[in-house]
Amino acid sequence: MDEQRNVEVREKKTNSSLVASTFIKYAAYLLIFFGIIWFLINYILPMFN
Repeated sequence: MDEQRNVEVREKKTNSSLVASTFIKYAAYLLIFFGIIWFLINYILPMFN
Protein backbone atom coordinates (compact mmCIF):
# COMPACT_ATOMS: atom_id res chain seq x y z
CA MET A 1 0.00 0.00 0.00
CA ASP A 2 2.77 2.43 0.86
CA GLU A 3 4.43 1.96 -2.52
CA GLN A 4 1.21 2.79 -4.35
CA ARG A 5 0.76 5.97 -2.34
CA ASN A 6 4.31 7.08 -3.08
CA VAL A 7 3.74 6.57 -6.80
CA GLU A 8 0.55 8.64 -6.68
CA VAL A 9 2.31 11.49 -4.88
CA ARG A 10 5.15 11.43 -7.39
CA GLU A 11 2.71 11.58 -10.31
CA LYS A 12 0.98 14.61 -8.81
CA LYS A 13 4.30 16.39 -8.33
CA THR A 14 5.39 15.75 -11.89
CA ASN A 15 2.01 16.87 -13.23
CA SER A 16 2.16 20.15 -11.32
CA SER A 17 5.73 20.75 -12.43
CA LEU A 18 4.70 19.95 -16.01
CA VAL A 19 1.91 22.51 -15.79
CA ALA A 20 4.31 25.09 -14.35
CA SER A 21 6.93 24.51 -17.03
CA THR A 22 4.28 24.68 -19.76
CA PHE A 23 2.99 27.95 -18.32
CA ILE A 24 6.50 29.41 -18.22
CA LYS A 25 7.12 28.29 -21.81
CA TYR A 26 3.97 29.93 -23.17
CA ALA A 27 4.55 33.05 -21.08
CA ALA A 28 7.98 33.33 -22.71
CA TYR A 29 6.39 32.90 -26.15
CA LEU A 30 3.96 35.71 -25.38
CA LEU A 31 6.73 38.00 -24.16
CA ILE A 32 8.75 37.38 -27.32
CA PHE A 33 5.68 37.95 -29.50
CA PHE A 34 4.76 41.23 -27.82
CA GLY A 35 8.40 42.31 -27.89
CA ILE A 36 8.48 41.83 -31.67
CA ILE A 37 5.19 43.72 -32.05
CA TRP A 38 6.53 46.55 -29.87
CA PHE A 39 9.70 46.71 -31.97
CA LEU A 40 7.73 46.85 -35.20
CA ILE A 41 5.44 49.60 -33.92
CA ASN A 42 8.23 51.77 -32.50
CA TYR A 43 11.00 51.38 -35.06
CA ILE A 44 9.78 49.90 -38.32
CA LEU A 45 6.42 51.62 -38.87
CA PRO A 46 7.75 55.18 -38.34
CA MET A 47 10.14 54.61 -41.26
CA PHE A 48 7.19 54.57 -43.66
CA ASN A 49 5.67 57.87 -42.52
